Amino acid sequence: MELIKKQTHIDFMGKFKTALMFSGLLILAGIASIAVHGGLKFGIDFEGGTLVQLKFPEAPAIDSIRSGLREIGLADSTIQEFGSPDTILIRVEIADGELKEMGTRIKKALEETKGFTGIIIERVEMVGPKVGKDLRIKALLSILYAIIGIVIYISWRFEFQYAIAAIIALIHDVLITMGAFSVLDKEFTLVIVAAFLTIIGYSLNDTIVVFDRIRENTRRRSKELLSDVINTSINQTLSRTLLTSGTTLLVVVALFVLGGEIIHDFSFALLVGVVVGTYSSIFIASVFLLYWESRAHPKRA
Repeated sequence: MELIKKQTHIDFMGKFKTALMFSGLLILAGIASIAVHGGLKFGIDFEGGTLVQLKFPEAPAIDSIRSGLREIGLADSTIQEFGSPDTILIRVEIADGELKEMGTRIKKALEETKGFTGIIIERVEMVGPKVGKDLRIKALLSILYAIIGIVIYISWRFEFQYAIAAIIALIHDVLITMGAFSVLDKEFTLVIVAAFLTIIGYSLNDTIVVFDRIRENTRRRSKELLSDVINTSINQTLSRTLLTSGTTLLVVVALFVLGGEIIHDFSFALLVGVVVGTYSSIFIASVFLLYWESRAHPKRA
């Protein structure tokens, strides 16, 4: 099945400066947002603390909840809506005591000081600070090990310069997705790390398809400029790339819209990652492959 019936002749390499500027702006915006927020907004998995989810009969005022928590010394807690205005998430930095006790304590304080009634404790989760730090380190190591494995695999299957270009594209995808989370003030949790690893795998698969065609055409068209060979290869795989990305996006959009709040952030990360990963396999990976080849073989490039 082909999405594009006729062979396209788009000059992708001729637009590499615009693509690099666009990517640079997105990455800088993300880094600036992370700096302004004082780092990523880590969830309870990494930061430690207690998470309490409460269900109210009707949408409560956040200020009233904060005022009620102030009465029991929890005024610094993070309070936010979760899915609907009548469901509230309260994250407390304290990570000691019994889970049930913390939820009951908060519920009782709101009922006695602010007159709330009919509050339902839907869930209470607790992670100690040491456990959170350990999980944070392991999450970073999992991404690092994945990248090292990718370098070894692509260097073995192709050449080292292909591996470098692919890794730059993967780092590009991760930075932009991470920046999107910071700009929208979304929490960075273990689930998001799983999404990042999924994005890395998806983007790499798309990049390898393009690289495989570039290598094949390089052997067939040894007298052509490498930039022309790369353009031809991307155009030849464009239909496959758009078809794969399009069908994947349909599923991810369905998860994002219909999946509910539990997987909302996960599906959002995949949504950004699939779009950025498709873009990077066409522009970023191929551009840096051309750059490395031009250093090794100036006349060929």
